[in-house]
Amino acid sequence: MDVLAVTDFPDIRIKSLIQSAHEGSILLLPREGGYLVRIYVELDKLNENERVSSRNITIDRLIAAAQRILHPYILEVKEVAWWSVYEIGQRLCDKFDDVPDAEVASRLPHIFIAGDACHTHSPKAGQGMNVSMQDTFNLGWKLSSVLLGRCAPKLLHTYSAERQAIAKELIEFDREWAKMLSAPLKSLTDGEGVEPAEVQRYFRQARTLHCGNGDHVQAVAHLRRTRLSASGQGLVIGMRFHSAPVIRLADAKSVRLGDTTKADGRWRMFAFADRQAPSARSSRMRALCGFLADSPQSPVHRYTPAKADIDSVIDVRAVFQQSHCELNLEAMPQFLLPRKGRYGLRDYEKLFCPDLKGGNDIFDMRGIDRNRGCVVVVRPDQYIAHVLPLDAYADLWPSSMASCFQKLERADLFAAVEEGSTPRFLLRTL
Repeated sequence: MDVLAVTDFPDIRIKSLIQSAHEGSILLLPREGGYLVRIYVELDKLNENERVSSRNITIDRLIAAAQRILHPYILEVKEVAWWSVYEIGQRLCDKFDDVPDAEVASRLPHIFIAGDACHTHSPKAGQGMNVSMQDTFNLGWKLSSVLLGRCAPKLLHTYSAERQAIAKELIEFDREWAKMLSAPLKSLTDGEGVEPAEVQRYFRQARTLHCGNGDHVQAVAHLRRTRLSASGQGLVIGMRFHSAPVIRLADAKSVRLGDTTKADGRWRMFAFADRQAPSARSSRMRALCGFLADSPQSPVHRYTPAKADIDSVIDVRAVFQQSHCELNLEAMPQFLLPRKGRYGLRDYEKLFCPDLKGGNDIFDMRGIDRNRGCVVVVRPDQYIAHVLPLDAYADLWPSSMASCFQKLERADLFAAVEEGSTPRFLLRTL
């Protein structure tokens, strides 16, 4: 229930799990605005084959249960903004699309499900909306990539494979988590139950999962299964890209590196420079930019449609080790200052430096090898697909990712339809 209440419980504005001796437990979650609070109240277990609707539970019963659990603190509910009663259950679909496993090689998916339609669990970890949005983010960038002709239609098979595996992790976590929250205190029983320290330890152990930053390297396709480099120890393959403060070179403004990009379906390469000044001939960063701009083996060169902006498919951004005061903008590789759009305007937002004055050196924060530097390849849904040294060109775009890409001369959906290059199933999807 979401309520406006008066209480002398001192931690009403702090997320709290309260286990009483004999009355069960409640979970407190402060809501936005400074006054509203959500209270999850544990009620009795249902009998076999009984549904929660048969109990005819009222809001007064929820309030009374919360008051008993919180005793000796008072809880005076002044107004109820919303309330509901639910039955805890963990359920998971075998597939998140309409293609059976035996037919994956012979046909493409046409129907997809996401969120509560394919995985249900208790809301006590706050993952219902979070995981549902991750489902649709995953599906969205893949549909977009296929519809725009950037990726082969077989990419759509990876949606169910990836998200079902991640949902399975969540269900397993939630099953144990719900069991712990419903268990009595071990100190009040004959050894059956849990101790508060066990609950805290389990929650911390799974924190990357319920924060949406879990290590899903075995579940997510297009990720290197081997760790080729220790160049970026704090940027782990299979986890979400972990942002940090940086200084934008062009205007000396402090920004968060992850916030400088948009959720627009593009792949990202974050290149962290070696110690050499980017203007030096021995600079690994300068050599990387030359490869990406000119080499036929460059993924940017291979997959960017003709006449499109150079960053329309793969957006490359660089972070140097020097302070912004030490670097000359005009001496930077021109690949990182591309001219774009109708008027050929310069893009000044691809060059960054560490926040040395603020004490937030991203190279130290993410364990990046200062001698070799590194390249971090990030998928459109912000999962890290690859981490490798600046000069490992041959491994920059592994076959697991390249096999799903295709190059169209015109990256416009309707132009592709006119040319007959869009698969028929896409027209039925539209």
